[in-house]
Amino acid sequence: MGLVYAPIELINPKEPALKPMALNALVDTSAITLCISEHIVLQLNLETLEQREVTTADGKKRLVPYVGPVQIRFENRNCFTGALVLGDSVLLGAVPLEDMDLVINPRLQRVTVNPESPNIPAAVVMTVKD
Repeated sequence: MGLVYAPIELINPKEPALKPMALNALVDTSAITLCISEHIVLQLNLETLEQREVTTADGKKRLVPYVGPVQIRFENRNCFTGALVLGDSVLLGAVPLEDMDLVINPRLQRVTVNPESPNIPAAVVMTVKD
C-alpha cells in the first residue's frame, strides 16, 4: 500500500471567529496522535498545554510542544484532540482515526467513514457488570 492522504479541516474550538484550515493529512496507523506544523499552531492560535517527549524514526528523543484543543473534521465526522508540534506537514494517527470511526481502503488508497456505520461513528467499548 502506498501513501494515503485524507482531506481534513482543523479548527480551534476556543476561537470560533477563526476560519478552519483545510489540509491534506498523511494518514499513518502506526502513529498515535495528530502532528501539525508550527505554522498551523500560529494560524489557529492554539495554546501550548505541555511539552512531550517523542522518539523520531532515527531513534533520537526530543521535547516538542503539545497544543490544543484541536477539532478535526472529515466528511460527516469530527473529534477533539491535542496535537504534537512536529515537522512541516500534517500527520493523522490512529487515535483520531478510531475516534471518528474512519477506515483506510487500501485498494483505493483513501480514507472513508466506516461503511458499517455511515451516519453515526461507532466504537467498541467494554462494559462492567454490576
